[in-house]
Amino acid sequence: MSPERVRRTQDTFSIGDLSREFDITTRSIRFYEDQGLIIPERRGQTRIYKQKDRVRLKLILRGKRLGFTLAETKTLFDMYERDGSSVNQLQTMLALIEDKKAALRQQLEDIKVVLHELSAVESGCRTELATKTANSAN
Repeated sequence: MSPERVRRTQDTFSIGDLSREFDITTRSIRFYEDQGLIIPERRGQTRIYKQKDRVRLKLILRGKRLGFTLAETKTLFDMYERDGSSVNQLQTMLALIEDKKAALRQQLEDIKVVLHELSAVESGCRTELATKTANSAN
C-alpha cells in the first residue's frame, strides 16, 4: 500500500508523522499550533493530530508557497469555520489572490528595471575595463 493511501486512511498522526510527511520541523508545527491554525488533541503531553489538522497543515504550507501570510490563512480558516457555505471564504480568497497577483506583477516590473540597470552598469564596466586594459598594454 502506498504511503499516500496509508495517510488517507489513517485517523490520527503524531507530530513526528506530520513533520516527516511535510518535511518541516516539529517546531514549525508547534508554531502553527501557537498561532491557532491547527488545534491537536492532547493526551497528557502528547499531541494527537487528526485528518483535519493534516489537511490544514497542507493548506498552510501551500498558502506560504503562494505568498499568503499566516494571518491571511487564519482568516480563511476562521471564515470557513463560521460559514460552512464558504461563499465569504471564496470571496475573500479571490480578493487575496488579486492582491497577490498585483504584488507579483509589481515585483516582476521591479525586477525587470533592476535587470536593465544592472545590464547598463555591466556594459559600462566592460567598456571601461577594455579601455583600461588596452591603455595599460600600450
